[in-house]
Amino acid sequence: MRTELRFVLAVGLMFVVLVGTNLLFPPVVPDEVVPADSAGAEPGPASSGPAPTIGTAPAPTVPPTGASVPVVPVGPAPTVESPGTAAPAEQRVFVRGPLFEYQFSSVGARLTSAQLTEFQSLAHEGVVDLLPPGSAGYLSQRLVVGTDTIDLSEAAYRVEPAEGLVLEEGGGQGTLSFVYEHPTEAFRFQMEYTFDPSLYLVGVRGSATGVARPLLLTNLGDGLAFAEADSAQEARMMAYVYNHVGDGIRSTLLERAEPMIVPGRLQWAAFRNKFFVLALLAGESEESVTDSEYLGGLIVSESALPERIHIETAQSIGDDGAFAYRLYMAPQVYDRLSTLGQGMEEVNPYGWRFFRPIIRPFVSIIMAILVFLHTNLSIGYGWVLIVFGVAMRIVLFPLNHKAMKAQLRNMAVQPLVQEIQKRYKDNPEKLQKEMMRLYKEHGFNPLAGCLPMLLPWPVLIALFFVFQNTIELRGVEFLWLPDLSAKDPFFILPVILAISMFLMQWVSMRSLDSPNQQMKMMMYIMPPMMLFIFLNLASGLNLYYVTANIATIPQQVWIANERMKMKGRPAPKLSDE
Repeated sequence: MRTELRFVLAVGLMFVVLVGTNLLFPPVVPDEVVPADSAGAEPGPASSGPAPTIGTAPAPTVPPTGASVPVVPVGPAPTVESPGTAAPAEQRVFVRGPLFEYQFSSVGARLTSAQLTEFQSLAHEGVVDLLPPGSAGYLSQRLVVGTDTIDLSEAAYRVEPAEGLVLEEGGGQGTLSFVYEHPTEAFRFQMEYTFDPSLYLVGVRGSATGVARPLLLTNLGDGLAFAEADSAQEARMMAYVYNHVGDGIRSTLLERAEPMIVPGRLQWAAFRNKFFVLALLAGESEESVTDSEYLGGLIVSESALPERIHIETAQSIGDDGAFAYRLYMAPQVYDRLSTLGQGMEEVNPYGWRFFRPIIRPFVSIIMAILVFLHTNLSIGYGWVLIVFGVAMRIVLFPLNHKAMKAQLRNMAVQPLVQEIQKRYKDNPEKLQKEMMRLYKEHGFNPLAGCLPMLLPWPVLIALFFVFQNTIELRGVEFLWLPDLSAKDPFFILPVILAISMFLMQWVSMRSLDSPNQQMKMMMYIMPPMMLFIFLNLASGLNLYYVTANIATIPQQVWIANERMKMKGRPAPKLSDE
């Protein structure tokens, strides 16, 4: 069962417990009261090699839709003859900075490694590398000219600077250039990558001369490498995502992806998993994107890697031969993503589409609180979750208190409800009128005990997505837990959670004179069901709810004592009309 479905089931069961025990299964008690409860090699010299090949079969073009980018065949591509020389010596070039270490190949100007040096891989030793093992490299180029395709993925480029780049913290930007010049014809292709030591964003500019208005196809790759201990769950979350100017953001899980062509105009396209993202964004900046600079679409095809999908982005090149875009290879940190604009913060959205407007503000507030506690109290995130769980119980206590008072008020007038229902069972209109009078005189409201307790539910749902997808909790150890964003390997917390739920219901049941069989059945069935649901949820989420439940038990005891005090009080009577 998928994690999200487990959570939906858990929320539904909680709703049954909360509302059902207040409304559907009122206990039968004596006359006076009826209580209700309950996210390298060293560089070497480059040499000239075979020219890029041209296929005469029709290229997979992106069909124009609306304002999507059309292919404009102005003339044939240059005739290319292979010189028949040996394969060029490959030169590996490194770009090292405080946040990343990238490795490029001079063959095809391909990205062969993208390491994020601040994040350790939980699937193997070393840091996170976004490129999967066995990949031939990302970001190589193809040019479509009419019905011909110039494949530059095996072309030998000249690299400048040949020694690569080393960027220092607080220092300036650096530019790495790849240049291919055809040995016999006036065809030249150039790529320039500009890196900032303080950012994950990479600026890309290029030019193609000697061909007339080609369509540029950029190899976005075959998805991201596995970096989490639970590779099965990570595989279920891996997807390709794009932001269409007209249709908005669309996400497709790789396990469900099929070969297809996605027509533009697209603001960006990306691969993402649970915590990381590799994206190509149109234009040199969000403000500078014009209609002609949007991505013309995506070509989704089968990958040589098992259980993967291969994606190329399409982009038109104008008469001047120039093009530009941006690369973002980074962790999914909401603040960083939001600075990119174009809706990039929704590349891995919190919650379902219809919930996002409600959930997003709560997610932002919760994360701000967690980071604030972690930074200012100088404690680990495990203790932060415990403090947060207790604090939430304290903050929500007024709502619980209000719900408790409403329950007690409903308990006191329950005999009157039964009397009215019995007296006017054959007269629905009179029954409704008398129930309204009862509400006015005694403040009776069957939902009054539920509504105050339902208000925190947006927080509950937001917490689920915070603990599942927030990179701040990734790999954070606490006591026996190796990763607060992953499940408890020993299932200790889910068991404690189930026990605490049983204790809370048991305390409530003790205060009732004669609880009905449905409530007893729910008390014994619900905890095992919740145990099953929470087994594979993030241990951070379990830790929070265990803390919150334990902090709630004293409140439940107090409420139960208040119920006990009501026993023996004279029952209220209906007033005369």
